[in-house]
Amino acid sequence: MQNLASQRYGAKAADTVSAWRKMLDEGRKLEESEKLALVNTFFNRRVLFENDIVVWQQNDYWATPLETMGRGAGDCEDFAIAKYTSLLLMGVPNDKLRMIYVRARIGGAGSTRSEAHMVLGYYAVPTEEPMILDNLIGNIRPATSRTDLAPVFSFNNSGLWVAGTTAPAADPTARLSRWRDVLERMRQDGL
Repeated sequence: MQNLASQRYGAKAADTVSAWRKMLDEGRKLEESEKLALVNTFFNRRVLFENDIVVWQQNDYWATPLETMGRGAGDCEDFAIAKYTSLLLMGVPNDKLRMIYVRARIGGAGSTRSEAHMVLGYYAVPTEEPMILDNLIGNIRPATSRTDLAPVFSFNNSGLWVAGTTAPAADPTARLSRWRDVLERMRQDGL
């Protein structure tokens, strides 16, 4: 991946991928809560938030971790995908992780304005409240403290859940074409 990063995006991207690989190696030995903090901090500090139209000249593009690190920028889906993939590579079980599509309230507590947003949820126990990893907020918080987020659905490699359900409703690759596409590009990148 480091060679691919260098070829596609240049030396700075290769350095980021090198730092990412080092973080993955060091993180495998940590407790899960430490892994979450390490990955959340890594991407929140190294990747700038930018809309897809600026980064990819498309309205909605889900980037692979290599693409996100290569460009050094991404939107909320790109952060969630990179964090999800990194935690899987560090040994966090898939059933503890879900990308959560939410409506995020914008403009403070009294605002009725919202927009689409994606975060990563970590479920220590699949039926309990998740901890939320978000590119907009530096620290990891329990979902109940994120009253600005209204979950719509969540997914990972093995299922798609509608908000409020505990059993998967569908195969995410069958229902989410962007997820299917990014998984294929990750395979091509060596992930």
